[in-house]
Amino acid sequence: MKDQYNREINYLRVSITDRCNLRCIYCMPEEGIKQILSHQEILTYEEILRVINIAVTLGTSKVRITGGEPLVRKGVVGFIEKLAKIDGINDIGITTNGVLLKSYAKDLFEAGLKRLNISLDSLDEKKFSMITRFGHLKDVLEGIEKANEIGFTPIKINVVVMRGINDNEIEKFAQWSKEVPYQIRFIEFMPLGGLKLWSKELFVSSDEIKSRIQTTVGNLISVQVKKSGPAEYFMLQGAKGLLGFISPMTTHMCARCNRLRLTADGKLRACLFSDKEIDLKKHLRAASSDKEIRKILIKTIHSKPQAMSKYIKPLRPMSTIGG
Repeated sequence: MKDQYNREINYLRVSITDRCNLRCIYCMPEEGIKQILSHQEILTYEEILRVINIAVTLGTSKVRITGGEPLVRKGVVGFIEKLAKIDGINDIGITTNGVLLKSYAKDLFEAGLKRLNISLDSLDEKKFSMITRFGHLKDVLEGIEKANEIGFTPIKINVVVMRGINDNEIEKFAQWSKEVPYQIRFIEFMPLGGLKLWSKELFVSSDEIKSRIQTTVGNLISVQVKKSGPAEYFMLQGAKGLLGFISPMTTHMCARCNRLRLTADGKLRACLFSDKEIDLKKHLRAASSDKEIRKILIKTIHSKPQAMSKYIKPLRPMSTIGG
């Protein structure tokens, strides 16, 4: 299925919960989301699987499960197992903070999950606890190591770089890529989701991050990676892993956007940076036919904007949209 600008839309990001066991400073207020969704308000696994099955008929082949923190929702392993059996889905990933990964890694892998994105903004215990408020670095590192031992590939480590908070660890993360076979990805800090933390003073561009690595760590060698999405990849000489750079603030990536988003409360979003949503849950629970649901998916695909004319901060927190 192509949108009106000839982009092939084959990727669905699905949030299965708005709840999280951390309170990262750029994602959630310390007290958590004030109006957290009730069990009745979020889509059931059966409803999500129905939407994915219909999306497959339009060419969807890649699904990423997000949250909140997806591993806090009960039954996630069984859901992944059913998702992996859908004919036409050949790429299933999950984005997690890694806190529960050590306990879930084996079951998730056996259920059919093979790709992991893990949010990790610091390799320093005190700073990690400050950024996440509730987290312990040891839990995440042990979860990553366990996932690697089991055979997950690729394992992507997402680092949101913030000046004065964790930008002094850029070189440490780069050095780490020499030792581990992970894709360590630096992400430009975006002003998402109603929090007041973001400011120009905190922003660090991908170009600056690259420059600092090349000045202090080593030369960056360009690498072509299949299914790389918005990331640009490099490696250091002799490194086991890769370094990726995701530049939503300084690079226009809209021309390559191939995704739709489904929020935990059943809203379809054609663009992360737009608050336009279609209430799919209403139709799912009104006994709409698969044909009618398919038409709604097509309408959403056709509504994708060509590009951001200007940056507009979404009204909803990122945890309620889906990471």
